[in-house]
Amino acid sequence: MALAAATFLPGRAFADSFREIAWPDLIPRGVPYGEIIGPGQMDVMNDTWVPEFDENASKVNTRRDGQPVKLPGYIIPFDIGADGVTSFMLVLYVGACIHTPPPPPNQLVFVTTRTPWPSESMWDPVWVSGRLQARAMTTQIADVGYQIGAERIEIYEWQ
Repeated sequence: MALAAATFLPGRAFADSFREIAWPDLIPRGVPYGEIIGPGQMDVMNDTWVPEFDENASKVNTRRDGQPVKLPGYIIPFDIGADGVTSFMLVLYVGACIHTPPPPPNQLVFVTTRTPWPSESMWDPVWVSGRLQARAMTTQIADVGYQIGAERIEIYEWQ
């Protein structure tokens, strides 16, 4: 019986080691929550909307840098193989970056995973657990303020 209890402990410890956060937690304290869809202009050559954010849009919460977090969101796939999605942008609402202009960089997270996420579940809301890195990058869709190497991805269950 003691062996069985010990077997389940690491999984429980794993689940408890990630702090659940929300999207506003990615914005530094004291920085106003900017417009999610701000003004901008059309880049006719590339057929994309180029948003114009204020100076707060790229400010990231460095207090969260390196922390193990659990964040909900939606998947915008980047790399899809036969086994599923291995890199994606985690966004806070359905259609972000695809049907609407991208949110500001401090509201976008680029995620990589060793275990592909099944493509048939790609449009479901998910929880992503991993170590958050306040590291900017530019993708073909948008500028991103954070990155996570996912240790766990699971369907988000509404409660």
